[in-house]
Amino acid sequence: MFFLVHLITQDEKHWSDEITDSSRGDSEIQNQKHHIQKASGGVDCPDGADLEGPTQEKAVAVAAVAAPGGPLSIPGRNRATLETGPLPPTLYVQLHGETTRRLEADEKPLQIQNDYLFQLGFGELWRVQEEGMDSEIGCLIRFYAGKPHSTGSSERIQLSGMYNVRKGKMQLPVNRWTRRHVILCGTCLIVSSVKDSLTGKMHVLPLIGGKVEEVKKHQHCLAFSSSGPQSQTYYICFDTFTEYLRWLRQVSKVASQRISSVDLSCCSLEHLPANLFYSQDLTHLNLKQNFLRQNPSLPAARGLSELQRFTKLKSLNLSNNHLGDFPLAVCSIPTLTELNLSCNALRAVPAAVGAMHNLQTFLLDGNFLQSLPAELENMHQLSYLGLSFNEFTDIPEVLEKLTAVDKLCMSGNCMETLRLQSLRRMPHIKHVDLRLNILRKLTADEVEFLQHITQLDLRDNKLGDLDAMIFNNIEVLHCERNQLVTLNICGYFLKALYASSNELVQLDVYPVPNYLSYMDVSRNHLENVPEWVCESRKLEVLDIGHNQICDLPARLFCNSSLRKLLAGHNQLARLPERLERTSVEVLDVQHNQLIELPPNLLLKADSLRFLNASANKLETIPPATLSEETNSILQELYLTNNNLTDKCVPLLTGHPRLKILHMAYNRLQSFPASKMAKLEELEEIDISGNKLKAIPTTIMNCRRMHTVIAHSNCIEVFPEVMQLPEIKCVDLSCNELSEVTLPENLPPKLQELDLTGNPRLALDHKTLELLNNIRCFKIDQPSAGDASGAPAVWSHGYTEASGVKNKLCVAALSVNNFCDNREALYGVFDGDRNVEVPYLLQCTMSDILAEELQKTKNEEEYMVNTFIVMQRKLGTAGQKLGGAAVLCHIKHDPVDPGGSFTLTSANVGKCQTVLCRNGKPLPLSRSYVMSCEEELKRIKQHKAIITEDGKVNGVTESTRILGYTFLHPSVVPRPHVQSVLLTPQDEFFILGSKGLWDSLSIEEAVEAVRNVPDALAAAKKLCTLAQSYGCHDSISAVVVQLSVTEDSFCCCELSTGGSVPPPSPGIFPPSVNMVIKDRPSDGLGVPSSSSGMASEISSELSTSEMSSEVGSTASDEPPPGALNESSSAYLSEQRCMLHPVCLSNSFQRQLSSATFSSAFSDNGLDSDDEEPIEGVFTNGSRVEVEVDIHCIRAKEKEKQQHLLQLPAEASDEGIVISANEDEPGLPRKADFSSVGTIGRRRPNGSVAPQERSHNVIEVAADAPLRKPGGYFAAPAQPDPDDQFIIPPELEEEVKEIMKHHQEQQQQQPPQIQQQPLQRQFQMDQLPDYYDTSL
Repeated sequence: MFFLVHLITQDEKHWSDEITDSSRGDSEIQNQKHHIQKASGGVDCPDGADLEGPTQEKAVAVAAVAAPGGPLSIPGRNRATLETGPLPPTLYVQLHGETTRRLEADEKPLQIQNDYLFQLGFGELWRVQEEGMDSEIGCLIRFYAGKPHSTGSSERIQLSGMYNVRKGKMQLPVNRWTRRHVILCGTCLIVSSVKDSLTGKMHVLPLIGGKVEEVKKHQHCLAFSSSGPQSQTYYICFDTFTEYLRWLRQVSKVASQRISSVDLSCCSLEHLPANLFYSQDLTHLNLKQNFLRQNPSLPAARGLSELQRFTKLKSLNLSNNHLGDFPLAVCSIPTLTELNLSCNALRAVPAAVGAMHNLQTFLLDGNFLQSLPAELENMHQLSYLGLSFNEFTDIPEVLEKLTAVDKLCMSGNCMETLRLQSLRRMPHIKHVDLRLNILRKLTADEVEFLQHITQLDLRDNKLGDLDAMIFNNIEVLHCERNQLVTLNICGYFLKALYASSNELVQLDVYPVPNYLSYMDVSRNHLENVPEWVCESRKLEVLDIGHNQICDLPARLFCNSSLRKLLAGHNQLARLPERLERTSVEVLDVQHNQLIELPPNLLLKADSLRFLNASANKLETIPPATLSEETNSILQELYLTNNNLTDKCVPLLTGHPRLKILHMAYNRLQSFPASKMAKLEELEEIDISGNKLKAIPTTIMNCRRMHTVIAHSNCIEVFPEVMQLPEIKCVDLSCNELSEVTLPENLPPKLQELDLTGNPRLALDHKTLELLNNIRCFKIDQPSAGDASGAPAVWSHGYTEASGVKNKLCVAALSVNNFCDNREALYGVFDGDRNVEVPYLLQCTMSDILAEELQKTKNEEEYMVNTFIVMQRKLGTAGQKLGGAAVLCHIKHDPVDPGGSFTLTSANVGKCQTVLCRNGKPLPLSRSYVMSCEEELKRIKQHKAIITEDGKVNGVTESTRILGYTFLHPSVVPRPHVQSVLLTPQDEFFILGSKGLWDSLSIEEAVEAVRNVPDALAAAKKLCTLAQSYGCHDSISAVVVQLSVTEDSFCCCELSTGGSVPPPSPGIFPPSVNMVIKDRPSDGLGVPSSSSGMASEISSELSTSEMSSEVGSTASDEPPPGALNESSSAYLSEQRCMLHPVCLSNSFQRQLSSATFSSAFSDNGLDSDDEEPIEGVFTNGSRVEVEVDIHCIRAKEKEKQQHLLQLPAEASDEGIVISANEDEPGLPRKADFSSVGTIGRRRPNGSVAPQERSHNVIEVAADAPLRKPGGYFAAPAQPDPDDQFIIPPELEEEVKEIMKHHQEQQQQQPPQIQQQPLQRQFQMDQLPDYYDTSL
């Protein structure tokens, strides 16, 4: 590899020396066919199509078309090329499958690639070189020899189909209906002239400015007409009403466009296309995100200097073109009113800009400007000037002369001091935006008042105090995320105050703000509510959460305008006792020290719709009425984590309009049926974490109920929830259910059913069959546990909850026996609003981590590399979006005699890990957002635009996150990595998604689950608490309980000098959760069996496939004598308590998954069976198979692997692959290529090429199409004839035969047992201590 890199590096200089300016045009004249590119208002025409129609229509159509990379007619060019011979091709680079850029003569491809990979986060040169040789790197960075042909024309085909078409007027009998192929491509309607064919002539009808009308005489018929005096009309009859509507909507949008507007953004343009100049009447031209140059190297190429030919141009967008220098040609376009030159690395603005007298909007954001020319004052009509994210240290003086500009946009600059004297000289400025600077102080310089400024934005600066009294007409003030201790504001016209996330102890507003309607002072150090707040007569929203307030004044509730009061996370011991009539609609007092609520709170609050009093010390709730009638309109009531008893339940009936009720983790022992019957409008109820023994049958009265969550109770009888017509989610985990009663037909909308944590629950065949079609069905998998009595060092539990619109955008990963039982791996992935990304991460990252562990053992390096390689995998899957992720890897180093387990955590985004050590939280993660000073500095260096909601280019607020490659280099996937040695003081650690940590602090999360003995119940509790505290996003939580002792290091091999690491300690929990869950139907694969994943995964397995899987499991294991407890190998070996000798009847179980076709599936059950096959749980097309994982001595395993001619990685899985991969009866050939990831089908379904691509630069051809979605290929269909099937009626007989043969095997001499094993289905070699379905 190093030799190859050296050769290519030497060739780079040779190529660079030979590439001349004249040769750079070769690739642009190779393509002689007209490919229409992205042109809003243009005409698209496929190759070889003839444009039929009047000449005027042709002219109008072509005038609006620009063809980037289109043919250029250069006389004599071809003759010169023939005379001098072929020249080396021009080199191009493409990032993330987007635009392609021509390389300069001095640029070297390998240097560009190495710099890119280092920028992603790789730390070592050898690893960068290895990644650069991977064939999949092309999805991130790709080089071409010659400019690749664009696929833009095919992507612009919006609609197509075969329909009945008639041309011309309906009245003429000459025109007949014929079946033709019709295409809507770009802005044109294309009709084939030959039946059922796209060859030959194509009738092209320009639609811009035309019209589409309904033809009432014919069913599903539309008339398409072009514009102009010689317009033509085509009548098209569609087959269905759906197609009719789709065409009507799409064509109507096209017809409404303007012919004077052209969009050529993101087209990889290096010069202006010739076709763009066919019309001089353009008024709007969009050229953003290209690579336009001032003076192209090609002689006939048209550079930016040609833009002055557009004498009617009003709007020009040249942003993100990497110009470097200001394009002087635009100054010669007098008609321009809008000019966008953002993100072009400009360092100066020339004086010639003063000639643009009609310019009204001038955008210069994201450059390196430090000053502006004085000639800018000649722009008398300029009303908006964008100067954000530049290098200004002060306000430019020329702004004093621009009297039409009313907003100062200078966020993201380098201003340390705001001189108010300069603002005083700009009376026309009303809105000042100075966020994300480094302001430390404001200097007045004897300035009295600045009466003209009404809005001031000082967010994300370094102000310690702010005296804003000088702004006496201020209406809106933003000063969040500073270091403010005191704040003084003039309140004459104040309407909105945003001052959260500071250190405020004093807040003064004078005079009383009579116009104040919104006030947010949360996350400060306030100890009381200022008096003037109670006197603000128009205050509607008040957020004082996360302070140190001990008391709320009674007058605050008397404010007739107050609608929303957020006072959570304070130190309130009580609320005002005697409340008068209040208009508050939303009241949030969670996380205080309230023992009771005011007795008349619900009596006086007639308008109250939302009440959250969770995480207090409430023992009861106040009544809503003193009689039978009630005026309560309360719809949402959250009372989780209090001390409520059964006495409060009858009081709930005073709220007949209640829709959401959360009373989890209280002291409820019963819920009377008569009270439940009166809550008819209830839609969601959460009564988890109580001591309920039953859910009342009167829940049937709640016909609108869609969510019932009642985990962690003592429920023994399955409730009547399956009779509810709207039910979607039922969670009855961690109860004492023994049976499930189901109706004949499940509710049509049921999506989730969780029955885990019910040890006495036994489901019969019919019940399992009925639950087949539920999208997510969770149930315990029976497990024999650890028969040897070895202590469990770690055990886990996890949970997931859907967010808005019932979309589950999170996923969890839990592998208790990662890398052959020596390690463990856990993860949480959050896709925000994206469903597919979390599952891609879940299915892939464990495999990547296993591969990276083979390359480097450094904790930080292998974790960092795992995340960066995952970035490549997302690109291969065609994913443009991304997600947050956190991985925790536990590993043991047996080489160190005194060593213990090491926990390594890595995260990007807002998924985080916290470790509980000695009862205190120890954070192991870091969230990289704009508040991180080093991250903000890096973002500014790359000139990304941070929008007002704190997101990079308006996309994501995390600066380090997986995916989002189009935001590179501002957003990178390099994770934060932290490793700790586990000690006996470490109790557990928690992995959580963004929704969890946004709702719970790490201290509260640790305290909440510290005394919960079961990991599953602990994870459930965290999820329930987060939802009750206000989280509406998807949530995922993984709790891993630790039991690390002083002698937790392994010494099995130290006495014998063995170098092979021993198996992991007894890490299997008493029960393993088994999940049947549907996944998006886009070909997503499942985790590799090598990872031993027991997480939520989907499997497709036919009954015949399952039978062969069970049989092949045993055939992979050693013969009986190899594990005989009387074997001499075990008699002479010393074992530690963590790795006891595994007896012949002792085994450990885990869940495994295999992905196969379900074409022949009968749900794993035979129609004549009365009970399901043991070890198989299914929900139709997805099956979980129980597989035995045996504790085997490492040296014996190596010997067996050698005999089997299988690599270590393959046999360590403990799970065999498809039985039909090899024909029965034939020995399995050695496949050493499966040690890595090259040249084999990975267990997750993806295919790695057998040969690494040694060609860094590809020959230009058709650019590869991006995959619409799904990185994982579907597995091959199994042949049912290749499967080994045992009929149910022969099972007992086969078992007897197996037992008989096993006894004969034990009587054979040892040398016979040591013969080479063959991977086939030989029933006479199956020992009886394998617990299979046979």
